Amino acid sequence: MSGGRIRLGMVGGGLEAFIGGVHRMAARIDGHFELVAGALSSTPERAQASGAALGLPRVYDDFRQMAIREARRKDGIEAVAIVTPNHVHYQAAREFLKRGIHVICDKPLTSTLADARKMVQAVERSEALFILTHNYTGTPMVRHAREMVAGGEIGKVRVVQVEYPQDWLTVAQEAKQAVWRTDPLRSGAGGSTGDIGTHAYHLACFITGLEAEELAADLQTFVSGRELDDNAHVLLRFRGGARGMLWSSQVAPGNENALRIRVFGETGGLEWAQEDPNVLWHMPFGAPHRRITRGSAAAGEASARVSRVPPGHPEGYLEAFATIYSEAARAIRAHGRGEAPGPEVVFPTVSDGLKGVEFVDACVRSSRRNAAWVKL
Repeated sequence: MSGGRIRLGMVGGGLEAFIGGVHRMAARIDGHFELVAGALSSTPERAQASGAALGLPRVYDDFRQMAIREARRKDGIEAVAIVTPNHVHYQAAREFLKRGIHVICDKPLTSTLADARKMVQAVERSEALFILTHNYTGTPMVRHAREMVAGGEIGKVRVVQVEYPQDWLTVAQEAKQAVWRTDPLRSGAGGSTGDIGTHAYHLACFITGLEAEELAADLQTFVSGRELDDNAHVLLRFRGGARGMLWSSQVAPGNENALRIRVFGETGGLEWAQEDPNVLWHMPFGAPHRRITRGSAAAGEASARVSRVPPGHPEGYLEAFATIYSEAARAIRAHGRGEAPGPEVVFPTVSDGLKGVEFVDACVRSSRRNAAWVKL
């Protein structure tokens, strides 16, 4: 383990890739990582061009070559960010995990349930850590909502409603981001369910601490010629008796990234929206609503430890992403000392990733059976 910044590599995320830029910015925000190597595209020509444009010290034609060579170097990478289309996640992660290099992987975990299960096995065999970037769980007010639920401030959870509507796929598109996300060979069996439904599902479980045991899903593909779902309505039954509803859509005009969650318990409710991330609403039964803002006196320690600027200065998507990277850095440094990170260090794991792919698989199975209830 280096004494300074953690040496980071990247697989995928070339210059035309939206999510690659997001990961690079997130890794820089808190100063824990230095990007030193990359295999940034599926073709050697684009990989070399992207690496040169970013000024990377070491650029590779493919991820296997990168894993082999970096593992042999004394100054080789200590962690790698995998930001490829979903079908490459397992192949790439496996190469680094078996060489003891920590993996920070974009979601969903993999494109297939079989690969998700193999990924879990690869992590179990490796001495390296695996971090999944469900970035919304890094938002301070999401952390505060989780703390409130765990502390019993709304009583036992009864109802969870979560939605993630977008409109960018309302019509057929030829843009790179649209093409691979609507291709079952690269994206997997789920369209909106895999791309954004997994975010909504993970957020619901993260805040409430609940685990779903059954679901009934009605998936639609509204755009002619599209092979994957672009809209989904899902009913959820959680262990312990709580019930949930999840809506994911990429054909909802007027919605950009409108991730929103409402949680209702025996004594009150909570509401949070990604497009207004610094505000959490608390609705105690029989009392006025409370507007809790990031950094305010009402926000708890879980929120404060992942806040960066004073209240009133917005923190949002990139900062939440950066929190996942910073939590990863804390865990990686603790690992290097032969220790476990403190209990306050929280990040999505390969287990969370497997649950996300199981969610997509169950949605597809249910919808094919006319929205029948299926086990997770």
